Amino acid sequence: MNPTNTPLDASSELVEKSAVELRRLIGSKALSPVELLEACIARIERVNPFVNAVTATCFERARAEARAAENAVVRGDTLGLLHGLPLGVKDLEPTEGLLTTWGSPLYRDHVPEKDIELVARLRRAGAIVAGKTNVPEMGAGANSRNDVWGATGNPFDPNLNAGGSSGGSAAALACDMLPVCTGSDTGGSLRIPAAKCGVVGFRPSPGIVPSVRKPLGWTPISVVGPMGRTVDDACLQLAASAGMHAGDALSYPLDALSFLAPAHVDLANLRVAWTEDFGTCAVDDGIRATFRRKIEAMRHLFRRCDRVDFDMGEAHRCFDVLRAEAFVAGMQAAYERDPDSLGPNPRANYEMGARMSLLDSAWAQAEQTRLINRFQATFADYDLVLSPTTPVSPFPWTQLYATHINGEAQANYYRWLALTYVVTLTTHPAITLPCGLDHAGMPFGLQVVGGFRTDHRVLGAARAMEQAFSAHAPLRRPRPDLAALRAAEPALRSIVKTPPVFDSRLAQAAAVSAV
Repeated sequence: MNPTNTPLDASSELVEKSAVELRRLIGSKALSPVELLEACIARIERVNPFVNAVTATCFERARAEARAAENAVVRGDTLGLLHGLPLGVKDLEPTEGLLTTWGSPLYRDHVPEKDIELVARLRRAGAIVAGKTNVPEMGAGANSRNDVWGATGNPFDPNLNAGGSSGGSAAALACDMLPVCTGSDTGGSLRIPAAKCGVVGFRPSPGIVPSVRKPLGWTPISVVGPMGRTVDDACLQLAASAGMHAGDALSYPLDALSFLAPAHVDLANLRVAWTEDFGTCAVDDGIRATFRRKIEAMRHLFRRCDRVDFDMGEAHRCFDVLRAEAFVAGMQAAYERDPDSLGPNPRANYEMGARMSLLDSAWAQAEQTRLINRFQATFADYDLVLSPTTPVSPFPWTQLYATHINGEAQANYYRWLALTYVVTLTTHPAITLPCGLDHAGMPFGLQVVGGFRTDHRVLGAARAMEQAFSAHAPLRRPRPDLAALRAAEPALRSIVKTPPVFDSRLAQAAAVSAV
């Protein structure tokens, strides 16, 4: 695909501006929130049928909120960080008055009565919810397809997958449908779709952004974090959502606004380590070769850029146990009521956990602790670790997951996510940056991992790398050619057995019957 974006309509120039720039224009009265929302709606209506990233919408409510936001600007009111910016909410986050399904037929008519804390914070910051974004069922897996909404296609080729579980958000951002979209991450759900769609996804340290919906409140493996088309856009959302909340036992007091201006980082002073596979992850030969070419193209930017070896112990078994624990905690009632009500991925996770014992749990907690301690040794000599974000190029969304890598069978539906979930186990902050195209002509994501609790420094380094990459064609962010989009074959909605309502008036309904 052509990495440059061909204009679609008169509003293209507007919706393609960064969230930071759009917020500046609104604050200076150079742009009306009403005008911006209408431009986003027009882009959604034009492009979403090709990629199926945005699911339930609430356009009429959003229009009323945009008019109110415009009036606030005219009055000279104090404006929030996201004032007037249209927002897409990942369909794992309950959203007041708007169909929230978790991608599961169990919840195809579920309309929450209130916002979860993340959504409430973004709204208090002035964001205007325009709709939900697609996910795999219950967020299980990295292919955003389900029996409620269908599949999300990749903006560079709708026949291929957009990653997951924040796949709808990543595709919506890449297509300039919405300037702000939410994400969350356990095994790579922020980083993987961002990499596959050519945008930014940041997994912050546990507790930075409160995650109040996780069933195990003390687990550090599941976090909420920002996505954006640029690092600054991700920082803007992070500043609007970070901070302590009693619903997340790992959260703590912090200066949320400090994320607006992370530390300036001079790349020439950085000692950078790189690895193709962390010594334990299956990675396609084409991705390995692509990654080595990227490293050669950027190594001159750093003080040092060295290949390093890692000892990740029994990271795969450790993640198996910790992930399964969370599924058992969250899905026991549904499974015991009707196992067939769960799709293959969440059911597999639940059944794996149900077979485990207290010995398994204790071992996994201890192994994660050992892994964290070993991982710190690298940061005695290096500031950052670079790796590929995903081990394979985007594959057809009709294929549920990557069953084989270089001919090697994968143990389960999420083993192919190992490049990101081994980093999850360390609890270190990690960001994926768009980094040109891979060997198949699809977006390549560079995973950048920082030291323990060095979120500001990781963001500062990522911003500096993004700026440096923009001057080099092999490294700069690719852009999909939206004017050349064609319908996927088969249709992205083809796996939906009973299609739900897709209606902009959902937010005004007391209840929604999805048929």
